[in-house]
Amino acid sequence: MTQNQKPTVLYVEDNDDNAYMLSRRLKRRGFDVHIATDGESGVNMARKLRPDIILMDLNLPVLDGWSAIKLLRSDTDTHATPIIAVSSHVLPEEREKALQAGSSNYETKPIDFERLLVKIHDCLKH
Repeated sequence: MTQNQKPTVLYVEDNDDNAYMLSRRLKRRGFDVHIATDGESGVNMARKLRPDIILMDLNLPVLDGWSAIKLLRSDTDTHATPIIAVSSHVLPEEREKALQAGSSNYETKPIDFERLLVKIHDCLKH
């Protein structure tokens, strides 16, 4: 990503309303947002698009988010891409499971947008 280029976000989310709302808010904050609606297409898009960061829902059709994260971490082209797991699971063990799968961070739904932005910017710095 060059200095004048918008950071690219891949948002993997099967709920159309969630995808629409968050992508609009991110676009207004200067991000280039792409959406995949299941884990398998998310992995394929990540490999092709090479986004700066991935927001990965965990409960996805075709391939769940935990498995998608593991696949992305095992791929030489995407292993270093920051991934924030996004889930309605609020239990600490669910967060730990996502981190063990390879996510860089974890955000619960409903999403606190300002907190998510802090996490995104922290991931993009590293």
